[in-house]
Amino acid sequence: MALPNVLGIETSCDETAVAIVRNARDVLSSVVHSQVALHAPYGGVVPEVAGRSHLDRILPFYRSALAKAGLTADQLDAIAVTHRPGLIGCLLVGLSVAKTLALTLELPLIGVDHIQAHVDAAFLAEPESELPLLALVASGGHTSLYLVRERGHAERLGATRDDAAGEALDKAAAMLGLGYPGGPALERAAANGNRSAVTFKRVLLAPDSLDFSFSGVKTALLYHLRGPGCVRPLPDLDKAARADLAASFQEAVMDTLVRKLALAAARTDARTVAIGGGVARNTRLRELLADDATLKGRHLVFPPLDLCSDNAAMIAGLGGYLLAQGKRDPLALEAVAKGI
Repeated sequence: MALPNVLGIETSCDETAVAIVRNARDVLSSVVHSQVALHAPYGGVVPEVAGRSHLDRILPFYRSALAKAGLTADQLDAIAVTHRPGLIGCLLVGLSVAKTLALTLELPLIGVDHIQAHVDAAFLAEPESELPLLALVASGGHTSLYLVRERGHAERLGATRDDAAGEALDKAAAMLGLGYPGGPALERAAANGNRSAVTFKRVLLAPDSLDFSFSGVKTALLYHLRGPGCVRPLPDLDKAARADLAASFQEAVMDTLVRKLALAAARTDARTVAIGGGVARNTRLRELLADDATLKGRHLVFPPLDLCSDNAAMIAGLGGYLLAQGKRDPLALEAVAKGI
């Protein structure tokens, strides 16, 4: 029996991506285009600009994914597409193409939750990952903890109450004049800084809470730079001072993520601990997780960097699993701004 080939489409924000995954685990092709250069002049993602870029690239990427996989369209078994969460205009581009392909090729359509797919990326990285699996998904728009007892079904244990971790890193980078995208720029600057130069308070909320809060540490950096009430203009920092502040701020954010993940691990029977989302690319986060005593007794899954950023392989992988479980969605499937 031939193993199913699932085409995945991802257009939830500012990456256009198409991939083909076989048997919900083997990535045959993955094509991704980041729109960083398009949005850099604005200092953030402009939804209309993002949507137009998706329109320009999605069909060529579909053809490229097929060619890289060495397949023809009639060798596909299903079409999986991100339909939530994300920017509605961007989601609609991918969803429209997916519906058209499903209709014309007479293939099942499978809607995938983008955040659930970030959790599921652990199974692409290590298909034999043991359950239960505890996952941290941290990005510019989301910071949450999930417990997975059955692949494809994630129970949310905690989430940010205000800013996402990636958003806090981006805002800090902007305050320090480090450029866009902020998270990677902050990490590069932090590599040459002293993590202990400034102690930013870790906001852990209640002792037993698995929720996050990053608005406080962001405000603390702002007050450090401009004084209480922001009465001073932003100072003209030299390179060393920027590096120290970047390192200190990054340490506060990453330490908070690790503490919450360790607390969740201690309170669950998770055998595997995984990370996903753009922030999961951060080297310091991976170092802290590897060194945490609470997590040492559990198997850690650090997906490859290309599976942490937005990509379509994770969409196709989860779509393939859901296909095997009998999931099918109607052509009336809608784009939804919010996810799990």
